[in-house]
Amino acid sequence: MEEIKMYSTEPCPFCSQAKALLQRRGLEFEEINLSKDPEGRAELAARTGMMTFPQVFVGDELIGGFTELQEADASGRLAELTS
Repeated sequence: MEEIKMYSTEPCPFCSQAKALLQRRGLEFEEINLSKDPEGRAELAARTGMMTFPQVFVGDELIGGFTELQEADASGRLAELTS
C-alpha cells in the first residue's frame, strides 16, 4: 500500500474532515502539521502550486485538498491508489 501524507494546519475544518474521511476508510496516514512552520508551507506551495490546506499525497501523487480527496473516495480512485 502506498504511504499517505496529509499536510495540515490549525485551525482547519477541512483538515479535520480529511482526517475523518481517511480514518473512516481505515487508512493510516502521516499528518504533517505546518501551522508553525513557514518554511514548510513555502516548500509545500512550491511543490504543489497551492497555498491551501489540507494537501493529501498518496505516494508521490498529489490528490489535493479535502474536496479532491472526497471526489477520489466517491469515484473509487482513492481505494485503487491505496490497495
